[in-house]
Amino acid sequence: MCGIFGAFSKIGTSNKGVQLATESLFHRGSDAQGVYSDEQHKFSLGHRRLSILDLSETANQPMYSRCGGYVMVYNGEVYNFKTLKAKLPDFEWKTSSDSEVILELFAQFGANSFSLLNGMFSIAIFNIR
Repeated sequence: MCGIFGAFSKIGTSNKGVQLATESLFHRGSDAQGVYSDEQHKFSLGHRRLSILDLSETANQPMYSRCGGYVMVYNGEVYNFKTLKAKLPDFEWKTSSDSEVILELFAQFGANSFSLLNGMFSIAIFNIR
């Protein structure tokens, strides 16, 4: 089971603090870790990964949308992600993970995409733009 977190502060988030928070989630996923920090908006996301569906590094998080507008951390399982891929028939998938499907559906359809998901999950998506 992966571990995710987000941080926002009026005075900003320190890279060291974000790194320490991510490391503190080691017990939630020992396969990989990643951090996204946006100093302008004083916002950070962190992720600890336990690889289950796609073992490749391309499925590591935080994950960025193909359009470059969104970054996501996610934990859980979306059972119908293979069916949902059909909603984006011309998309060239980089991974075989449900994470990428969730993110690209969001980039295409916005918050309405969440009503399509069948599963158990926690998601944080940040609009980079």
